Amino acid sequence: MQKILSISIFVILLGTFSSFGQEKKPVLLTAKDTIKRDIINPLAPAKAAFFSAILPGLGQAYNKKYWKIPLVYGGIGAGVYYFSLNNTKYQKYRDAYKRRLAGYNDDEFQYLDNSRLVTGQRFYQRNRDLSMMVIIGFYVLNIIDANIDAHLMQFNVNDNLTFRPDVFQNEIDNKHNLGLTLNYQF
Repeated sequence: MQKILSISIFVILLGTFSSFGQEKKPVLLTAKDTIKRDIINPLAPAKAAFFSAILPGLGQAYNKKYWKIPLVYGGIGAGVYYFSLNNTKYQKYRDAYKRRLAGYNDDEFQYLDNSRLVTGQRFYQRNRDLSMMVIIGFYVLNIIDANIDAHLMQFNVNDNLTFRPDVFQNEIDNKHNLGLTLNYQF
């Protein structure tokens, strides 16, 4: 029993002396780099434009601008709706005019003469063509928007580079002067 007690006291003293012999390591202060550089992908605008060309709105989803997708489909959908409506009316007027030239007068436009039927055809054909231009315009605008938005996402807009108006008082005549300052902080 005495042997176990003496061994345990020896171990305790050994552990105590060894703990006194350890030095505390000095704490090193390291400065972190405050400038965070984002990796710029030069192909991101082309990729966004390609996605929008394949499926309208996909480039906006790639850029994470989800609120623009309903605008794209709303514009294209309105163009498709009016194209379909004007094309249907154009076909009705054209068929009625062709039947008149063939000698039949039993269509739904019995109250119109031939010149009015031609005028109606031209009106709806013009509106149909304008609707197709709206569809193409929204499609192209969708591609351009995705490309420009991807370019602007890579643009540096932090507070180290500012362009702001500056109002200062002239020391000679105490009038206020307005100027523009360009500030760049390193």
